[in-house]
Amino acid sequence: MKKSKDVPAKALQDSTAAFELALRTTDKGDYLLRLYVSGITPNSVRAIENVKKICTEHLHGHYELDIIDIYQQPIFAKEGQIVAAPTLVKELPPPLRKFIGDMSHTERILVGLDLRKKI
Repeated sequence: MKKSKDVPAKALQDSTAAFELALRTTDKGDYLLRLYVSGITPNSVRAIENVKKICTEHLHGHYELDIIDIYQQPIFAKEGQIVAAPTLVKELPPPLRKFIGDMSHTERILVGLDLRKKI
C-alpha cells in the first residue's frame, strides 16, 4: 500500500482560511469587496468614487467595502497578490474576481459582480 504524503501545514492553513472565508457572511450583506489603491492619485480617487457609486446604486446596502492604501499597508497588497492599483477584489460571494483600473467601465464591473448578464 502506498503512503500518501503529508499536506504541508502552510497549504492546510491557506485552504482552511479560504474555506472559512467562503462560509463567512458580511455584516452588511452579501458582497465583500476590497479596493486596493495607491495613495491619493487621480486614478485612485476616481476608482473610489466609481466603486462607491456602483455599490450605492446596484448593491443597495448588501455589501461591505474595504479601501486599502497599499502605500500605507503594503503587506495587504502582498497577501492579496495585488500587482496593480487600483484593483477591486470581489471576495464574496464566490468566485473571487479582480478588476484593475479606475472602475469607470460600470457595465464590466456589474457583469463581473454577477449583477448583469453578459450580452
